[in-house]
Amino acid sequence: MTAEVEKPLARPRRPFTTALAARLGTRLALYAVLIITSILMIVPFLWMVSTSLKPDYQIFEFPPTWIPQELNWGNYVNAWQKAHFSRYALNTAVYAVFATLGQVTLCSMAGYSFARLRFPGQGILFVLVLATMMIPFQMLLIPLFVILKRWPLVGGNNLFGTGGTGLIDTLVGLTLPSTISAFGIFLMRQFSLTLPSELADAARMDGCNEATIFWRIMMPLMKPALTTLAIFAFQDAWNDFTWPLVITMTERTRTLQLGLQTFQNQFFTEWGLLMAGTTITVLPLVVLFVIGQRYFVQGIALSGTKG
Repeated sequence: MTAEVEKPLARPRRPFTTALAARLGTRLALYAVLIITSILMIVPFLWMVSTSLKPDYQIFEFPPTWIPQELNWGNYVNAWQKAHFSRYALNTAVYAVFATLGQVTLCSMAGYSFARLRFPGQGILFVLVLATMMIPFQMLLIPLFVILKRWPLVGGNNLFGTGGTGLIDTLVGLTLPSTISAFGIFLMRQFSLTLPSELADAARMDGCNEATIFWRIMMPLMKPALTTLAIFAFQDAWNDFTWPLVITMTERTRTLQLGLQTFQNQFFTEWGLLMAGTTITVLPLVVLFVIGQRYFVQGIALSGTKG
C-alpha cells in the first residue's frame, strides 16, 4: 500500500466582510487626514477675508470672532484708492501675462528640442540648464540689474550701454528676466518625452519641417503641460516681490506686492486695509487655479512618467 501524502492545510481566507471593513477604515482614515489638512490650509485665507471685512476696533478683539458684527466693505474701497491699486494692478497684469507667454513659448520650444532633436552638446547643455536651478535668485540680482542698466540704445544709453538708465524702471526690464526658466524647460522636456514619436516621423515623411511639426502637431498635444507651466509662471510673476523691488523706482512701474507695503510703516499697520489689499491680490490666482486645475494635475502627473 502506498502511503497517502498529507496535503498541507489551506490557509484560511479572511472573511469578505473583514477585508471590506479594513479597506473602508483605511479610506475613511485617508479622507479624515485630507479633510483636516485642507481645513488647516484654508483657515488662514478665511481669516484674511474675515479680517478684511472687520472694523478696526473688532480686529484685535479677544476672543476673536470669525463673522464680523458689521461688514466693512469700505476697507476694499480705501485700499484700492490709497495704494493706487489700479496702476499697480495694471503693471502686475502686464508683468504676469507677458512673463507667462514668454515661458510658455520659449520653454516649450527649448524643452521639445532637448527631448526630440539631436544636436552636438545636447546632453551637456541640458545639464548646464539644470545646474542653473541650484543658483539662488538673490545671487542673480546684481548681474541682472547691471545687464539691464547697460542695455545699449535704450533709456538714454549709447551703443556701448553707458550714459543712461537702460531698462531700469521699465516694464520691459521688469518682465524680460522672467520670460524663460530652467524649471519650465525641464518640465516641457519631460512632457515632450511622453509624446508619440510616430506622429513626427509620419509628418517628416509627408515633407513637414521641424517647425511645422512642433507648432501644428506637437504643440496642441502639450496642452496639459503648457497649462501647468502657465499657472506656475503666472503665479511666480504675480507674487514676485524681490525683483520688482530692485528694478522699479517709481509708481508707474511698481506692482501689487509693493503696493501692499503702503499699509505698513515703522510704527503702525492698517490691518483692515492690508487684509483687503491682500484679498484683492490673491483672488486672480485662485480663479486661475480653479479654471486650470484639471490640466494642472494632468500635466504634473504626466511630466515625470518617462526619463
